Amino acid sequence: MSFFAVLFALMIEQLKPLPRDNWIHHALVSWVGWTGRNFDAGREQHAWVVWGVSVLGPGLVISALYLAINHYSLILSLGFDIAVLYLTLGFRQFSHYFTDIRDALDRGDETEARRLLAEWRHLDASELPRTELLRHVLEHALLAAHRHVFGVFFWFVLFSTMGLGPVGAVLYRMAEFASRYWAFPSKRLGLPANPRLMAVSQRLFSLIDHVPARLTAFGFAVVGNFEEAINSWRRDASLWQHANEGIILAAAAGAVGVQLGGEAAPGVTPERSRTFEAGPTGSALSAGSTAGAEPQLGHLRTVVGLVWRSVILWMLLVALLTLANLVG
Repeated sequence: MSFFAVLFALMIEQLKPLPRDNWIHHALVSWVGWTGRNFDAGREQHAWVVWGVSVLGPGLVISALYLAINHYSLILSLGFDIAVLYLTLGFRQFSHYFTDIRDALDRGDETEARRLLAEWRHLDASELPRTELLRHVLEHALLAAHRHVFGVFFWFVLFSTMGLGPVGAVLYRMAEFASRYWAFPSKRLGLPANPRLMAVSQRLFSLIDHVPARLTAFGFAVVGNFEEAINSWRRDASLWQHANEGIILAAAAGAVGVQLGGEAAPGVTPERSRTFEAGPTGSALSAGSTAGAEPQLGHLRTVVGLVWRSVILWMLLVALLTLANLVG
């Protein structure tokens, strides 16, 4: 059932993607904001309470609904799986920015590409040179693919095999959203709105994402240059501040042979990357970056192919597990 749920959800999402400014995003913002205002009394333990209500609360609701629906009809439960996955899993939730940036670079309009990157990732990209611009787009696209597709996929399959339907997808997406929401700086201070909630939510999401990040990296290695991906994973993952991000990006860089990481150029926040002393612009290998060629426009299409091949790989594995379960 999990294979068909993911397949139909991806097909529907490709045909009818959610709009950029959609109601589910507004609902999430309202929900997480409400839990923070009503359950955070200012102490350390209250941050855990807020996270539990924000993330586990929707998961419990989805679990209860799924079990009730599944009790009466398997077809309706499959439809419920598809509906929840449509809202939580898919490329089109972020790919419009990637596509628009790629089209702008195809036209030679780097100013528009920088504006779109700034709008997408909420960073100052106005001074990024072309190579750094491409590197940022590649890194953010790879991480977005993991968090919107692979991470959701792995947690959905895990909980689905336990008979809990789409609960895993909801828990992963809520944990990921909470980690971003509480890290978003306030307009007045320019600092995280709530440091306690930011620390707790990021710590817990890092734990939740520990296994999926490594599975995503392994998938990139299998469908790309396996030897270089594994070598880059072992050698370069520590270049990034966050271990899960570093593993994904290092493996992807080795799989397609492109330089990622490197100098913390304008627009890179301390949460995203270490600060490096890079070599001179145009050098064969900037200090602190992975091995490979400097990012070029063609690498955007190469990375798209890498991600889609990885999706096919994991879908085939789930299909084989489903078939084995049916035969057995």
